[in-house]
Amino acid sequence: QVQLVESGGGLVQAGGSLRLSCAASGRTFSTYGMGWFRQAPGKEREFVAGSGASTVYADSVKGRFTISRDNVKNTVSLQMNTLKPEDTGVYYCAARAGGRYSLSPSRYDYWGQGTQVTVSS
Repeated sequence: QVQLVESGGGLVQAGGSLRLSCAASGRTFSTYGMGWFRQAPGKEREFVAGSGASTVYADSVKGRFTISRDNVKNTVSLQMNTLKPEDTGVYYCAARAGGRYSLSPSRYDYWGQGTQVTVSS
């Protein structure tokens, strides 16, 4: 069982930065693939970034967002720079057993409660 708790969301102006963090319980964090997803009102949950043996980003955030993980502290972070209004949404971290990330939210086993990110124009 893994519990995930996100933090770091907030309101920021376009062009600004935010850093999201996700703290995971459990002693096997390093064996999980981790992903960040977001969901805007009226839209489906979409993949943002993933971390396993490698990292991957959605095209919409490539070059602006960076995912990183600390397997000692059991955390995964998402550094978000040059934010745009279209980045607004609830951001979720997710864990997938087996060590690999996936672009599909249905492949993840555990989810955090989400943290709101609002980017004003």
